[in-house]
Amino acid sequence: MANSRAAIRYATAILDLAKDQKNAEVINADMQMITNTVAENKNLKMLLQSPIVKTDTKTATLKEIFASVNPLTLKLVEVLAANKRLDIFATTAREYTALFEAANGFQKAVVTTAIPLTEAMTAKVLAKVKELTGKEAIIENKVDENILGGFILRVGDLQYNASIANKFNNLKRTFSQN
Repeated sequence: MANSRAAIRYATAILDLAKDQKNAEVINADMQMITNTVAENKNLKMLLQSPIVKTDTKTATLKEIFASVNPLTLKLVEVLAANKRLDIFATTAREYTALFEAANGFQKAVVTTAIPLTEAMTAKVLAKVKELTGKEAIIENKVDENILGGFILRVGDLQYNASIANKFNNLKRTFSQN
């Protein structure tokens, strides 16, 4: 929890700086790439979390891996290193993206389906999110065959469950009560 709060503070600061320099979108692209890279690379994640690896080694590694990013993004690496907080680098990147999207009127909608969404289904889900919340959304599709069919839509605190598994459970509950 404390790491998350710290990450939000760093993300807010970098977003404010990026807005001042009019490159918030470029930094957002960097942050998305960082989030994906760390999530996909177990060794990098372990390196960032390791208390044994020296901060200088972590900093040099990050600067080498992310050499192509904006100088402001590299400055974040230096600030986190100076404050011995490189363990929250990926969380800060993720929080930056969330803050950037919220500032631009977007929200994240997580859609769980039994099969990957097609473009037509994505358009319908986006329309449903707009209808429910009045805001545009960015769709993240998770595939879970256990829901059998239909979908589960999560936007912030709102959840809309239209899965076949949920309907079966409701039917089962109704029969068991009678």
